[in-house]
Amino acid sequence: MPLTLKLSRKWTDRYALIVLSGLLPVVLGMFILFWQANRSLELEAEQTATEAVRQFDLMLDNARLAADVVLPLAGQDCAQVELALREQVARRPFVRSVNLVWDNQIYCTSLFGNYKEVVNPANYANGELWLMPGTMVTPNDPVLVYRRNDEKRGVLISLYGFHLVNVLGLINHKTQLMITVGDAWIDRYGQVRNTPPPHFPVAQTAVASPEFPYQVIAGFNKGEVWQHVIVEYPGFLGLLIFLGAISAATVHRLQKRSSSPSSEMRRGLDAAEFIPYFQPVVRGDTKQWAGAEVLMRWQHPNEGLVRPDLFIPFAEHSGLIVPMTRSLMEQTSRLLAPHSSHMEPGFHIGFNITARHCQNLELVEDCRRFLKAFPPGKISLVLELTERDQIVPTPTTHELFSQLHTLGVMIAIDDFGTGHSSLSYLREFNVDYLKIDQSFVALIGVDALSRHILDSIIELSAKLDLGIVAEGVETEEQSEYLAAQGVDFLQGYLFARPMPAAEFINALQGR
Repeated sequence: MPLTLKLSRKWTDRYALIVLSGLLPVVLGMFILFWQANRSLELEAEQTATEAVRQFDLMLDNARLAADVVLPLAGQDCAQVELALREQVARRPFVRSVNLVWDNQIYCTSLFGNYKEVVNPANYANGELWLMPGTMVTPNDPVLVYRRNDEKRGVLISLYGFHLVNVLGLINHKTQLMITVGDAWIDRYGQVRNTPPPHFPVAQTAVASPEFPYQVIAGFNKGEVWQHVIVEYPGFLGLLIFLGAISAATVHRLQKRSSSPSSEMRRGLDAAEFIPYFQPVVRGDTKQWAGAEVLMRWQHPNEGLVRPDLFIPFAEHSGLIVPMTRSLMEQTSRLLAPHSSHMEPGFHIGFNITARHCQNLELVEDCRRFLKAFPPGKISLVLELTERDQIVPTPTTHELFSQLHTLGVMIAIDDFGTGHSSLSYLREFNVDYLKIDQSFVALIGVDALSRHILDSIIELSAKLDLGIVAEGVETEEQSEYLAAQGVDFLQGYLFARPMPAAEFINALQGR
């Protein structure tokens, strides 16, 4: 019996030592992970709220510009100024109606003309902003009203509340956002409430607008820290257990892995393994081919056809995306130029470009060589701006886009409505087309909010006189709805999947 007890105790000691040596790095590592995750969420909440404030200020800047124009008209007869009010509604994005006030009484509106209603300045935060749950015309749609007053003169500019809701829902789908104006607040679900705003249990932060009396509150729901750890650090517990000798081998392995994609892509570029695939774009009304988007694929000698999401981010990070795109344009011109007789005049050929392409003017020469390969007027070259890295407006980028437009190259914003900088691109660059992201198209007939967002984008393109392309069309219902809304061009699996050059050329000749 004593021998048995002695052996049992030694086994217990060894087991406890193994458990403790395993738990110690796990406990310490989890503490560090939770601390880091909480800090990351705080930073993400602050950045998201700051971006929301920037976009809301952009909307309110349009209201302020409209107010600057029409405030001097206050006091004049409504019949004389009614057209000027409606002109501001048509010209200013996000503006829904313009109302003239004299001595705190509305007397003329862009909607009804002559109109009588008393204005209560106490309803407005700092006498400037009022978040309303609805109006007499649209009782269930939120409205943000901007007020400007000069003695007896006054003007009220109402902004469509669903633009606010769109921003709250699209900037960052993981972050909970709400905008507060005075005692009222609204979140991504679009209902204005006058109760105290809810408290977000994780990483709540508030960012106030420097220009207008409102603030954006951002945060996360309970349990988001643990969820963040699981999503962002998968498998980390195993690494904590196998620290020591394995960590050295792991670091060596990671270093080797991190350096291999760039060298392998350089080899593939020299071997012309990056080839074009073509996905047709059809006209919304006739469904006839109007062009094609050129997509990059990697024909690897060992791995076969590599998906673009596995190598494009590495190419952008390393800067190889620029020579890879140049090679793609050269291959496309060699393949398609001999068959240009089968294309209708103005046949669109689109390529994706990134922030890397906009750091100098080499892209202009690439486009010039591409266009020279085709008969004059036979094709229209379209460059689609992607938003994985934001294109920063500089004198070089402005000169680049100016020369591209002079050359006849058209500019499109890819995946419009999902990127954080889509609106700033509209302001900074002379854009010709918007490409609606397939996430909105996929919810046609399923999600009412997404349909409102889609309709708002289509309405915005019409106001700005921009062409519009809908991506990801997969059903007849989607195609018919988009055509009914006046969408110019459609692209998706309903019409054709991306295809290699030989298949595309055969289909082009057959049509």
